[in-house]
Amino acid sequence: MKGIKIIVFLLLGVIPVLAQNVAGPNYSFIDYQKSFPRINDAMSRKQDTLIKQFQDKHIPWPAKYIYLRSFKYDSQLEVWVKGENSNSFQLFKTYKVCALSGSLGPKRMQGDYQVPEGFYYINEFNPKSQYYLSLGLNYPNASDKVLGDSIQPGGDIYIHGSCVTTGCIPITNQQIEELYILASMAKSEGQDFIPVHIFPVQFKNTKSVDYLTKFLKDYPEYSPLSEQMKKAYQYFDKTHQLPLVLVNKKGGYVVEGDVPADAAKTSPATTSVSVRKKDPRPLRTFSEEEIAKVVDKLPEFPGGNEKFQTFLDQLSKEMTAYLAEGQTKTYLMVEFIIDKEGKPANAKVIKGGNESLNDMIEDKFDKMPHWTPALRLDKTVAVKLKQSLFIERVNP
Repeated sequence: MKGIKIIVFLLLGVIPVLAQNVAGPNYSFIDYQKSFPRINDAMSRKQDTLIKQFQDKHIPWPAKYIYLRSFKYDSQLEVWVKGENSNSFQLFKTYKVCALSGSLGPKRMQGDYQVPEGFYYINEFNPKSQYYLSLGLNYPNASDKVLGDSIQPGGDIYIHGSCVTTGCIPITNQQIEELYILASMAKSEGQDFIPVHIFPVQFKNTKSVDYLTKFLKDYPEYSPLSEQMKKAYQYFDKTHQLPLVLVNKKGGYVVEGDVPADAAKTSPATTSVSVRKKDPRPLRTFSEEEIAKVVDKLPEFPGGNEKFQTFLDQLSKEMTAYLAEGQTKTYLMVEFIIDKEGKPANAKVIKGGNESLNDMIEDKFDKMPHWTPALRLDKTVAVKLKQSLFIERVNP
């Protein structure tokens, strides 16, 4: 992926999982786990059966690497395993997720009861969980920290037993025993990062994909995430190897396969038209007290909502020329202020797009004609708005 011009990339999974204290060099992680009664009991009951199941599938025991795929709408948790890093993953089991909270779409804040969507890894083993046994996930990850609530993004996301949830992935106690043993064995064999990818739907299931398509019509801001999740799913299904997943400076995932084969020669940030990088525009300063949180009447674009939609439609067509090479479409979220005189200010693309495209969008929003300002208690006030925008290059 040499030559990519995405300015900031954060590799997922670069923070090591801290192993619990162990006594001596020959005292392994699995030995430490067996010091807990629940795990020792589960190992005595489950290990022989697991070994037999591995033999039946011609998989070497123990698995040195495991990979988990969860599908929210389909309520499934797949367990993939392999013996050596160079081998391809094999499907060992599919567990039924026995409870689900929230809806499709990622987790963005504490208390929303959402199960996250994205790319995670196991960062905690809890043999004394109130939900019998639990495996913690590194939510919020690098993407969630950018796109989620900056103060209260939430946390404490687990795969656990007991079949109850307020945003986790619950399975039965029997199943979590098996999974906990497999994960502990893999960690003991040296797999520090056990990946857990949480998808909105099982992309091979037509009914599930149809439901996702309807959902994205109502919530188009989640389409970029869904597209990247689909690419990761398809990459793994094709290769049975994990895709390389990174996070760009806007918090979006970038999955291996996005970049053209000649990426060293062609940057995905290069647009299809010649664009001169504009100088940074001056931003106006607004105090928190100046921006109304509640208004009696929203600001209005000249001519009303119908004219504003015409403006957005025309802007979407104009901006197709600024899509990056290899980028056929994008969803953007633009944040902007309409001040108490009705003048647009401080437009900023907070999701989607690319550098050159976003510069142009921000410039166009800043240069919109004056609006009829918002009203609060019969006085004009400044207000901050957000507007989604869909841009797609249509082949003639």
